[in-house]
Amino acid sequence: MGSGRTLKFALCEVLQFAGLCVPLFIVMQRFAVLVAKVKTSAQPPGDGSTAYWLIVASSIAYVTSTALLVWVPLKYMVFMKKKSLIGRKKWRPVALVYVILSTLPCFAFLIASSEVQVNNNMKTDTFTELPVSLVLFSLICVDVVERIRQCRLTGQANRERDADIPSTLLTHVEQVTPVAPIAPAAPGPAVPGPAVPTPAPPGASQPNDRNQNGAGARPEANGTVPGAPGNTGRLFSVSRLNARSSSFSTYNITLHEYTGPLRFLCASDARADVFVDSFMFWMDTVEMVRVAGHPPVYYSGWVYPIYIFSYLSCLRVVVMPHSPLLSSLGVIVQDLPFFFVRVGLIALFGFVTPILYLMKNLLVCLAFVYFNFMTKLRIFNTERMVFIHRHQNIE
Repeated sequence: MGSGRTLKFALCEVLQFAGLCVPLFIVMQRFAVLVAKVKTSAQPPGDGSTAYWLIVASSIAYVTSTALLVWVPLKYMVFMKKKSLIGRKKWRPVALVYVILSTLPCFAFLIASSEVQVNNNMKTDTFTELPVSLVLFSLICVDVVERIRQCRLTGQANRERDADIPSTLLTHVEQVTPVAPIAPAAPGPAVPGPAVPTPAPPGASQPNDRNQNGAGARPEANGTVPGAPGNTGRLFSVSRLNARSSSFSTYNITLHEYTGPLRFLCASDARADVFVDSFMFWMDTVEMVRVAGHPPVYYSGWVYPIYIFSYLSCLRVVVMPHSPLLSSLGVIVQDLPFFFVRVGLIALFGFVTPILYLMKNLLVCLAFVYFNFMTKLRIFNTERMVFIHRHQNIE
């Protein structure tokens, strides 16, 4: 058992350290080759070999110093469970340090490579695959390791242990028994005897019946819902009902387990869903960075907003996947700026980016504003209008 944990710990640390070093070495080596070509083709020609090895040595010194002064001390404090870093578990310090130490220098050297070629009238290297296939893939690997390292890699998933894997996908769904509302007692003298349960009306076993889960219960004039579950003979406030029902919104969904001959197609594991979630989380950023690989875009001033806003989008990895801040951050640092950048790119360079991503950014922004802010207005709050109308009728 101890050797398995040690092996998993070593594997995770090697993968994360490789994700930190490899993109920096390769991007800076390509930048050194570009600078050497510029030095050689200059008039009079310079010493390209010296410039090349100077940049390579600088990259090695940078990685060594950051690893010894920042990466290793941070890892030590994280594994020693310092409260200042992981006390509240709302952010990931390792991801933040990775984005600052690795992703930011890589994007900076990609922008510098474009400027060097434009200033020297050269168009030799657009670094087409490096930003997408190397830099962002390394970021995805670090994200996956951060999410999956707390669960075991062998055997079946442990529901108690692996149910809290940081993921935005729905996993470990369970069946919830619907609770029928308690009918009010008829007036009359109380008759002693055993309590006989009231039979449920037809269709009460359907999990999607709004009248069975309390979602369709209409509030009375005093703002309470009669016959709420768990409160026999008492009234149940609307706020408490919403708080009670929201606790089942993440993992508890009424699903019937399929037991037919094709039940193997219903296989689901939270550890496998982490990989799917991580890659889907970065698809929009990957597409935006890919646009910079087009020569007309790479050798223009649009390379600046593309890489700047792509880097700001990468900062979302610092927030825990289940944090409520992730939704607003996705709109502020990704969908909204990406929408305007894509509109400008399509207007100037044509369809270098698909319309699908443009519509995705637009609809996500509109849906976020509408469902979070506009639905609170009286004109869009139909349930509130019905409540006021019924209250007036009662009066």
